[in-house]
Amino acid sequence: MLRWYRENGRELPWRQTRDPYAILVSEFMLQQTQVATVIPYYREWLRRFPDFRALAAAPEMDVLHAWQGLGYYSRARNLHATARIIAADFNGICPQTVTELIGLPGIGRYTANAILTFAFDRPVAIVEANIGRLVARLFNISAPLDSTEGRNAVWSHTSALVPTRAPGAFNSALMDLGATVCIARLPKCGVCPVKKSCRASNPLTLPVKRPRPKRKRLGERHAFILESERILLQQCDRRWRGMWMLPTISSPESKTPLHVSKFPFTHHEVTLRVFATRLGQIETRAQRWFPLRQLNSIPIPAPHRRAIDALLLRPKN
Repeated sequence: MLRWYRENGRELPWRQTRDPYAILVSEFMLQQTQVATVIPYYREWLRRFPDFRALAAAPEMDVLHAWQGLGYYSRARNLHATARIIAADFNGICPQTVTELIGLPGIGRYTANAILTFAFDRPVAIVEANIGRLVARLFNISAPLDSTEGRNAVWSHTSALVPTRAPGAFNSALMDLGATVCIARLPKCGVCPVKKSCRASNPLTLPVKRPRPKRKRLGERHAFILESERILLQQCDRRWRGMWMLPTISSPESKTPLHVSKFPFTHHEVTLRVFATRLGQIETRAQRWFPLRQLNSIPIPAPHRRAIDALLLRPKN
């Protein structure tokens, strides 16, 4: 595996450092986001917030603005909260025990072990989607990976594989083998360096996962109010807490929206409808007027930013 990794491993920016802060940032960003999408955000984040203390001192609005476009904003809030705890309680130095790391916001077993193995070269296992798929095939694990039995089996087998020599590189090798060779569809078994050890009789049938529930379809109505080169926005208090979006409305005057778009979440799909609205129809108090020239400097959820951009480009009557 180590020989294969030296010849075939991916060159990723977070692999060029042992800085636990930089590695922690990459792990938060890589949760539910593809590598290619993360790379430019990662580089800009480190330029803007180079260490725990810098991130801890930053206002939440700046943190959310820097995260804008990556989605799942609870990750940004958890990363921010973790930086503040490390700056205040650990003198800005990343803790080096699983117990301390798991006690921080947004850090579970995988993220804690990833920091320990990649920053401190500890011989601990990590299991994410690529490694889970690879190990399920190597050991022919038939239990669903999203079940307790399946998760425990994968973690147990992976823990037994990790060597004491170069464990960080070995874990990276497992991850890259799953990402580039033992892929979900049409695995490249012919070039796999561990194919002689693979117990899967039919790799395409593994890993097993339980059926996903059908996505719920939701509808949301929002207002578009423009006045003297200013736009009225509302501060989010739930899904995108701390960010700014178009104000919510319950009963728009017009039946015809100015803008309609759809965006997915893990378990539901939202149809966003934006209506021309008079100020008196707005029901919430969490509002603020923003000059149009400031829109690029404030955190706005991607669906709402796309709606605003489209509406501002509309021909004026």
